[in-house]
Amino acid sequence: MAPRGTKPAKTAEKKTSDKKEKKDEKNRNAWLKYGAKELKDVEILADEYKKFISDCKTERECAEEIVRQAEAAGYRDLAKLKKVKAGDKVYSVNKGKAVALFVVGKEPLEKGMKILGAHIDSPRLDIKQNPLYEDTEFAMLETHYYGGIKKYQWVTLPMAIHGVVCRKDGTNIKVVIGEDPSDPVVGISDLLIHLAQDQLKKDASKVVEGEDLNITVGSRPVKGEEKEAVKANILKLLKDKYGFEEDDFLSAELEIVPAGPARDYGLDRSMVMGYGQDDRICAFTSAKALFNTSSIDRTGVCILVDKEEIGSVGATGMHSVFFENMVAELMEKMGDYSELKVRRALANSHMLSSDVSAAYDPNYPSVMEKKNCAYMGKGMGFNKFTGSRGKSGSNDANPEFIAKLRAALDKHKVSYQFSELGKVDQGGGGTIAYIMAKYNMEVIDSGVALHNMHAPWEISSKIDIYETEKGYEAFLKEL
Repeated sequence: MAPRGTKPAKTAEKKTSDKKEKKDEKNRNAWLKYGAKELKDVEILADEYKKFISDCKTERECAEEIVRQAEAAGYRDLAKLKKVKAGDKVYSVNKGKAVALFVVGKEPLEKGMKILGAHIDSPRLDIKQNPLYEDTEFAMLETHYYGGIKKYQWVTLPMAIHGVVCRKDGTNIKVVIGEDPSDPVVGISDLLIHLAQDQLKKDASKVVEGEDLNITVGSRPVKGEEKEAVKANILKLLKDKYGFEEDDFLSAELEIVPAGPARDYGLDRSMVMGYGQDDRICAFTSAKALFNTSSIDRTGVCILVDKEEIGSVGATGMHSVFFENMVAELMEKMGDYSELKVRRALANSHMLSSDVSAAYDPNYPSVMEKKNCAYMGKGMGFNKFTGSRGKSGSNDANPEFIAKLRAALDKHKVSYQFSELGKVDQGGGGTIAYIMAKYNMEVIDSGVALHNMHAPWEISSKIDIYETEKGYEAFLKEL
């Protein structure tokens, strides 16, 4: 018999072994968790996701598709309703570029909401307001890059034009050129290696200058024009096909994005290569999780916003009062509005600021600290903080909130990991988390880790997409 106060050696060994097995399970690659049925579900979700990011390459296209899916799932436009009650599913669109979705819960709204927030804008090139010119019989469009990009990555690629042209008569013309296999594509030329000696001596940030990101759109002159005959031909094509004039560029919002669909990546098809995964990967999974939630205690929300890549500014960014206003509208239509209750609803909320993180890349190990970085295949990722230089500009999540999240994720057997965005003082980044935290709600960053973030083609893991969607559902059910 063991002495009083001690445990038999075998029991202690067994508990130690159990703990090790649980730890190993958490650190295990998430692909190894599942059998054939679940792995089929992973592929089904990945196929849906690939279609979403292939079809939705601008914030307007994302908002339009999310609304289409919402209405198919029984959501109604909040602006068209006089009364709202528990169990209702409603949405609101902000200027065609941001969307708020609500599943109204059984509890009063002032008790708080469960919020999934992501952004649907992505780095790209925007066509300027006076863009079209001719130089040595080439028709060109001038651009201004949007968001943080390595400019040299955006040359010599097939590019498409997406967006809208708003005419003075009030008509809006939707433009998509370069996605249909029969469409032409456009792009930016680069200097041939044979003549690039001086170019290659420049810093990477200067190899291609921002003002040199000009899009080649034509080289064929129209007959009968003495001056700028190539430009005249392009204007004729735009007038004949889309019905707008050169002056209409002034009120256009046209974006240059990589042409072509998202694809399976890797010989084992374990990953997805596509444009705009930052942050449409989190927008897709957040909306999907809410659509899969029918009954809820506290109101569930998915807020998808614009302008995050340039500081969340403007009327459609997270700094706008759009979301706050929609909470007030919802409360008023539930017959329970007061300014104080709106403030309580926001302060009592929990939020996952859904945004991507950086995955460890074996080609570039020096920028990561291996114990505290995200890995592809390890599931949903959390960043307790982002920011840079001593966490500057970040929301630093509270540990009490994190403990509740861990319990919810473990209950639903979600694979997850905690990470930082690279080594200390290596760089950093920001999200919408700090903006929502100003309401005094509990917020943490979460999402999917990527390779090639902000490049024309980004890479994600299918299993991480699956685990993240599961994680968002767990959050909606348990918090």
